[in-house]
Amino acid sequence: MSPIDTGRLNGRSPASRIMRWFESRLDPYPPAAPTQPPRGLVAFCRHYTRGAEPWLIAMALLSTAIALAEVALFSFMGSLVDLLQANTPEGLFAAEGWKLIGMAVLVLVVMPAIALGNSLIIHQTLLGNFPMRIRWSLHRYLVRQSMSYFQDEFAGRVATKLMQTSLAVRETVIKLLDMGNYVLVYMTGALIVAASADWRLMLPFLAWILLYAALLRWFIPRMRAVSQAQADARSEMTGRIVDSYTNIATVKLFSHARREDGYARDAMESFLKTVHLQMRMSTVVQVGNLCLNYLLIASVAALGIWLWTVQAVSVGEIAVAVSFTLRLMGMSQWIMWEMAGLFENIGTVQDGMNSISLPYEVADRPDARALGPVTGAIRFDHVGFNYGGRRPVVRDFDLVVKPGEKIGLIGRSGAGKSTVVNLLLRFYDVEQGRITIDGTDIATVTQDSLRAAIGVVTQDTSLLHRSVRDNIVYGRPDAGDDEMIRAARRAEADDFIATLVDSHGRRGYDAHVGERGVKLSGGQRQRVAIARAMLKDAPILILDEATAALDSEVEAAIQANLDRLMEGKTVIAIAHRLSTIAAMDRLVVMDQGRIVEQGTHDQLIAAGGLYARLWHRQSGGFIQADDEPAEVLQGA
Repeated sequence: MSPIDTGRLNGRSPASRIMRWFESRLDPYPPAAPTQPPRGLVAFCRHYTRGAEPWLIAMALLSTAIALAEVALFSFMGSLVDLLQANTPEGLFAAEGWKLIGMAVLVLVVMPAIALGNSLIIHQTLLGNFPMRIRWSLHRYLVRQSMSYFQDEFAGRVATKLMQTSLAVRETVIKLLDMGNYVLVYMTGALIVAASADWRLMLPFLAWILLYAALLRWFIPRMRAVSQAQADARSEMTGRIVDSYTNIATVKLFSHARREDGYARDAMESFLKTVHLQMRMSTVVQVGNLCLNYLLIASVAALGIWLWTVQAVSVGEIAVAVSFTLRLMGMSQWIMWEMAGLFENIGTVQDGMNSISLPYEVADRPDARALGPVTGAIRFDHVGFNYGGRRPVVRDFDLVVKPGEKIGLIGRSGAGKSTVVNLLLRFYDVEQGRITIDGTDIATVTQDSLRAAIGVVTQDTSLLHRSVRDNIVYGRPDAGDDEMIRAARRAEADDFIATLVDSHGRRGYDAHVGERGVKLSGGQRQRVAIARAMLKDAPILILDEATAALDSEVEAAIQANLDRLMEGKTVIAIAHRLSTIAAMDRLVVMDQGRIVEQGTHDQLIAAGGLYARLWHRQSGGFIQADDEPAEVLQGA
């Protein structure tokens, strides 16, 4: 594109200002709080058209006007043939001048103005802003979904469904209001014009419409079913591919590129089967449609000629009828593919609803309030939980943690330690009992305010694919650079951050860390996570194997800073390496979801119970691991 054209599009011309005005008519980021979308197709589409209705109605009205104008133009062309036959060149303008001028105004002024308005509304107001509104609302709803939702879905699959569904809703609504309205008005007008010449001339058009509707009735349900299957297969295919890319280190570590080929190919084969089925139906419908069109042309021409021979219609009226058949022939192909696209989009919307229109498993109550400042007193009041299964993971868990007390949770893998922490963070709601902070039931407060009061550092730290600065200040976005750098230094991270350079030449705190932080070592990711928790400075701190990814020298350097971070905070720490938490104020030993022992390190060793056995059986300082259900705990 030339600089002149670019300048015009970027706003240095009257045309660009007009376009910009239409572009600003529909807010792409509606501020209303996201709510669960309904499951019905019409209700789902209606849910996401709120706020866009005036422009959708305006588009439909202009489409109606375009169809009426085109029908009027075809009718006039037939009249023009008759006028030319009935008048001399000198008498034509004298007798029919105003009619000719009126049609010229219609063709040269009115129709372009209507088309311009329709195009501005569709292209500037709707096609960009409308799906963005849907994406924005869907994303805001999904990002607040419960943790279990994302455990059951590929991240890539969820993202694909969001993108597919937003575009499919747009196409469904616009096609129904724009194309559907235009076709309905146009075909009705064609029937009226044909009947105005002679009612018998309308019969081939009416027969064609009925046969064409029957063809669509056969085609549409089958296309809808295969389109829904195709959308699901496409999402599965994309999800598998993204899963391979996300875990590329594991793929290469086990030399399983060929296995991943097969994993992806299975999904591709399933998708391709739906494509082949769609194309077979398309061939049948296209051939049937062409046969109907050829039959329409022949019957209208034959009937028109016969009616002319008996002087029932004029030459101009035959010209109009034949012109309509040629127009409908081209239009029918367009309608067929538009209808196919429409029901493909309907299938995509229905598939998306199955994954998107799900309630939050963990939701704030309507009357939930902010937690507010806390001292850090925690009470687990006879808590029970089983992840929806039959075997309890946490059973009758009863524990009181005083403000500022430092607790170590200990037990074999599968004992329920991480589940207890997940319940405190309210990633899941307890099934029995309750959890309180400063006497307030956490189920009665907003999740955001609850988690704002808790800092977390985990072993498997996941960083955002953003700059180091963005990852550290994620714990407190309003923090200044001085505070961020101070936190990084306390976490022994400042030195390695200064050496970072990414592929775009960004350095230090501006360097990006890659997806999930893959450009950093495990120890570097851990130190960034510790800096993030230090900057957040929450009154309650959870450490889940916080130093497990660090070498001994770095761990020793950070441990002193962690001790300072823990000062004045209520701390719950989980570690398989018992030496890292032996100095806690109190150790709580869990087995099969229950508390079996409590006390200091010396008291538990002297008691000679489970803790003493674990301490003496450790090899290299770690508890022997048993099988444990997958438990999720993300760094805050």
